[in-house]
Amino acid sequence: MVTAVRIRLGRVMRRGMMLCIPMDHGVSDGPVKGLEDPRSVIDSCDGQGLTCVVVNKGVLKSLRRPPRAGVFVHFSSSTSLSSSPNRKMLTGTVEEAVRLGADGVSLHVNVGGREEPEMLEQLGEVAGECHAWGMPLLAMMYPRGENVKDAHDPDTVAHAARIGAECGADIVKTVYTGDAGSFSRVVRCTPVPVVVAGGPRAGTDAALLGMTEDAVGAGAAGVTYGRNVFAHESPREMVRALASVVFRKKTAAEAAADLERSLGAAQGGGAAQGAARDGGAALQ
Repeated sequence: MVTAVRIRLGRVMRRGMMLCIPMDHGVSDGPVKGLEDPRSVIDSCDGQGLTCVVVNKGVLKSLRRPPRAGVFVHFSSSTSLSSSPNRKMLTGTVEEAVRLGADGVSLHVNVGGREEPEMLEQLGEVAGECHAWGMPLLAMMYPRGENVKDAHDPDTVAHAARIGAECGADIVKTVYTGDAGSFSRVVRCTPVPVVVAGGPRAGTDAALLGMTEDAVGAGAAGVTYGRNVFAHESPREMVRALASVVFRKKTAAEAAADLERSLGAAQGGGAAQGAARDGGAALQ
């Protein structure tokens, strides 16, 4: 049966898999490196295998053109300047998301702290509104708070992911547990698709691609990487490399080698152009 949620999920996923760049950081952390102009990041990565982005409503309204990738509008925020940075507050409604032309709604819930009850209430209420409007709900479920001893503990991650699904999310985003074996249990115990968060910048491109290969192999329905893409020296090439692992089933080693070659070619091309400009200037 075709439903509004299914139609919209088809805009943010491809063949049941997701490659997403979350770019909601502007409210929490300000214009971080790589997100000085989020519109340029979207333009650069659109059509390279990207299936969707997560942005705040102000960024969505400022886009120069509708992207080919689907759009989740993010409606829960806090700031790093606050005395309660883990307390996420609602910044919009599902009806507003429909008016903006978004393909889905995104919420952030921190599990394990004193602010948890309020955010769970928000999640349940917004899930009900999303179902009424036929809008997919992406729940970012993070073990984060004073009662969380290890944010990557498999049981804790599985609990957080299960909360998102049981409260009505259509897709759950959560942290990777560190290995495919333990993460496969998170996926098995969550009755909706689970996608992996990127977290802080990875040490190397190969490490990020390796985590992607392992997560997808464990059953993840894709990845949602922010800083590891938009702060990369070439977000476009990183998206292409990730897409080759998520959709074309290349190995991480193959994707890393391809990425290294493409980055080297781009640098070589830039050097050649610079030499041509210098030579031209010398002739003038």
